[in-house]
Amino acid sequence: MRSWIARRSLRAFAKRYGYDVSYLEMMLNESSSAFFKFAPVMKAAAHREAVPTDASFAAKIVGALAEDCGPCTQLVVDMALEAGMPKDQIEAVLRRDPRAMNEATTLGFRFADAVVRRSASDDEFRDAVRAQWGQKAVIDLTLALQLGRMFPMVKAGLGYAKECRRVSVNGHNVDVVKQAA
Repeated sequence: MRSWIARRSLRAFAKRYGYDVSYLEMMLNESSSAFFKFAPVMKAAAHREAVPTDASFAAKIVGALAEDCGPCTQLVVDMALEAGMPKDQIEAVLRRDPRAMNEATTLGFRFADAVVRRSASDDEFRDAVRAQWGQKAVIDLTLALQLGRMFPMVKAGLGYAKECRRVSVNGHNVDVVKQAA
């Protein structure tokens, strides 16, 4: 029964977001115990307690971009739009253009980018996040960033990350910049 409900939920998710969940279906079919241990990560990926939506999704997009070449990033973009993040802010994160970002997006982006790159400035941005929104915000952004990286890596590890594609925001293709020039 539990597996039947999970399959139904995966199909609904796939339909809602136009996202290929075949790697999760394979996991469910081959090792339901692994799937049901991994499933709570999906819920944890939605955690946000202290930061604004824009900051959270900026970190999630940075995380997805660090490990993905399109489909998982597109999923995060679609979820950001659904959560109310303005499309110009999403595009600014995809283009790595802090000048076009609002304050919340910039701080979420800079924190996540510094952590992903293992930059010496990660303490500076962690302190800025803490000063702006508190310690819970550091937790929020860390989970957003790292769990945003996990799904593309699981997909790749299972051999399902075969598709690269352009990322679009509301049907508008965006030239994604993965690293600073």
